[in-house]
Amino acid sequence: MASDDRQNQWQQRYLDAEATRPQAAAVLADNAFLLPRSGRALDLACGRGGNALLLAEHGLQTEGWDYAPAAIDALNQRAKGEGLHLTGVVRDVEQQPPEPESFDVIVVSNFLARQIVPKLIAALRPGGLIFYQTFIRDAVSDGGPSNPAFRLDDNELLQLFAGLRVLSYLELGSIGDVTRGMRNQALFVGCKSR
Repeated sequence: MASDDRQNQWQQRYLDAEATRPQAAAVLADNAFLLPRSGRALDLACGRGGNALLLAEHGLQTEGWDYAPAAIDALNQRAKGEGLHLTGVVRDVEQQPPEPESFDVIVVSNFLARQIVPKLIAALRPGGLIFYQTFIRDAVSDGGPSNPAFRLDDNELLQLFAGLRVLSYLELGSIGDVTRGMRNQALFVGCKSR
């Protein structure tokens, strides 16, 4: 799919989205107690911005980046209406990843671009945290991307972020009672050394 077609597809998805407040990904919501009291945060490929909203509510100077203008417009309107220190930016995160040592917190959910992972690690300031959650190949349902290239192999997040200290990791897949627990995604929280 061409880049413009992909952007138009996501643009339409966000235009069609309900006006309900988006929720943060489980990896961030369940581990928000790890967030610093201040600093600069990024919700990368933010979509409707559920993660960005939580980060801003926590008091962090927050940016949400996505290449769908409809998503960013809605996020900026919601942030303004709620009085949050949050800026949404239309940006192709694969072509323009964050600068080195520019964020204290980076959150990525439901997005996988393996080639920018080294740039995400470099973008963390010393002691910075990354919260990452996305789809795995060993899933128990059809939700998520149909293209296996956009799904993680077993333990792949651990390999991609091998240079970081692992604070939390979950990847259940199809092991055990598949009716319990988060089955279709891997969740990772890592910390860059100081």
